[in-house]
Amino acid sequence: MIWYPYEQMKTMKAPYEVVDAQGVWLDTREGRMIDSISSWWSVIHGYRHPVLTNAIMEQARRFSHVMLGGLTHEPVQKLSEKLAAWLPGDLDYCFFSDSGSVGVEVALKMALQYYVNRGELQRTKILSLTHAYHGDTFKTMEAGDDADYHFILDVYGGKRDVIHIPTEIAALEEAFVRYHAHVNCLIVEPLLQGAGGMRMYDISFLKRARELCDQYGILLIFDEVATGFGRTGNRFVADLVLPDIIVLGKALTGGYIGHAVTVARRNVYDGFYDDDAAHALMHGPTFMGNALACSAALASIHVFETERYMEKIARIAAVIKREMEGFADPRIREVRMMGGCVCIEVNEPETLAGYQEFARARGVFARPFLKYLYAMPPYIIGEEELLQILNTMKAWFWRR
Repeated sequence: MIWYPYEQMKTMKAPYEVVDAQGVWLDTREGRMIDSISSWWSVIHGYRHPVLTNAIMEQARRFSHVMLGGLTHEPVQKLSEKLAAWLPGDLDYCFFSDSGSVGVEVALKMALQYYVNRGELQRTKILSLTHAYHGDTFKTMEAGDDADYHFILDVYGGKRDVIHIPTEIAALEEAFVRYHAHVNCLIVEPLLQGAGGMRMYDISFLKRARELCDQYGILLIFDEVATGFGRTGNRFVADLVLPDIIVLGKALTGGYIGHAVTVARRNVYDGFYDDDAAHALMHGPTFMGNALACSAALASIHVFETERYMEKIARIAAVIKREMEGFADPRIREVRMMGGCVCIEVNEPETLAGYQEFARARGVFARPFLKYLYAMPPYIIGEEELLQILNTMKAWFWRR
């Protein structure tokens, strides 16, 4: 028996069974559908891309995995070098893990130990955003702010070391003045908050956050697991505002295999680099630096660069804006657009009941949640397929 995610198993509807996939299309036993959400925002190159497939197959002919404890290998070395060269500033030090949630856990652990190593033991608190989502492991749940996912934490008496603030500069400044002596980091999903409702905010908030982190000596963490690799219309939001730590996942491997990386700047790395063994980062996921995943990531970055993906994303954003700007209905609270993402937030969750099957009948796979109907298509999507997604979203409101 498979235990499916985010489902009450007793009442869930049977999932669609995929038998094949290529490009933006999923071939299921129920029919052919465009994947409008890139398998949770990860499959940016679509399915069965020959470059990524060949990279994994070639690596598998040599070896699929070796531990990084006492061993190393060429794919992880090349990926580390590529990321150091590709990411902005001195984001040069790569710690690999096997999922975005674990990558965020590593970032939070880095931030806490960074100050422990300096003897600043009072810095136990985290600043995070309201409506934040950073994963479903325990510390990431605490950093998150969505009771629909993380109500289980109430059993422990709530959150003692996380302060949530809205994406308002006044609230940001107030939090720093009040809590700075006890805070080790501010963690954000930059510009676009994903599972918390596809909420979007202005770059001015992040610029002020960087200034305040510098002023008060607090680390700034960007969780770009969902936003990285072009989803906001920027290659990385870190290209606009430089964090101290960035976490990448999902599209890192083009969605072909689970992997993540937590990348730190030199100042953070130096906080652990010491003759004292107790200052080492004592963390080590079994599959960190997996050779297959590193090979897929290198191939994915190569395709992203050589096939001019930022131009593809700009074209997607232009079509979304042309088709969705001004779209309204009394049941809609707001339509939001940014880069390769569009979200319709409705007033009541019941408005979206039945949409998934409605979309399936029109050849689109979608997975709305709560009050949010959204699309984050693969970047290789053509205009005809993109219009099919957007017209299906609009047709849901036109039909009644």
